[in-house]
Amino acid sequence: MAYGETPSQTVGPYFAYGLTAGQYAYDFTDIADTTIAGPDAEGEHIRITGRVLDGNGDVVNDAMIEIWQADAKGNYAENPVDVASSGFRGLGRCGTGTDAQNRFYFDTVKPGVVADGTAPFVNVIVFMRGMLVHAFTRFYFDDEAALNARDDILQSVPADRRDTLIAKRVETRTGVEYRIDIHMQGDAETVFFDV
Repeated sequence: MAYGETPSQTVGPYFAYGLTAGQYAYDFTDIADTTIAGPDAEGEHIRITGRVLDGNGDVVNDAMIEIWQADAKGNYAENPVDVASSGFRGLGRCGTGTDAQNRFYFDTVKPGVVADGTAPFVNVIVFMRGMLVHAFTRFYFDDEAALNARDDILQSVPADRRDTLIAKRVETRTGVEYRIDIHMQGDAETVFFDV
């Protein structure tokens, strides 16, 4: 007789209830949502958006993306829970199950340079069904070519794989978007890091 996985052996779908409760209309207070920077935060206001794709290229409708980033000056928030105090939280979470196209999105400011030898980047954690351990990656920005060329982490990635980490800038009628898809497997698999 075969037995299925127990809840302790899989990441989802239980994470949505506790980690993005407001987005899924559960009656809990979130410590993080899709707003990373409020309207008063300093810096260029942007939206980061994309999809999570499985090994077949199908969109994953129940993934959760968590991002952590520096503000426009390259500083991480002292209190990432409170966006009201400084206008900048630095931490965001978004499930892909409430958007009609199963996208994730974050309203934020473009991060500044954290330290010498780095380009602006966003730390990314992917949670999804079937994964016992979440995956870590980064998003860089395509309009930072000079800084990207000097970023030690990005340059440690094979040249033919770096584009999996680069978000593309798009001017929309509502503002600047950076678009990037996360491919969990396949020929276009996103580069993930051991952390």
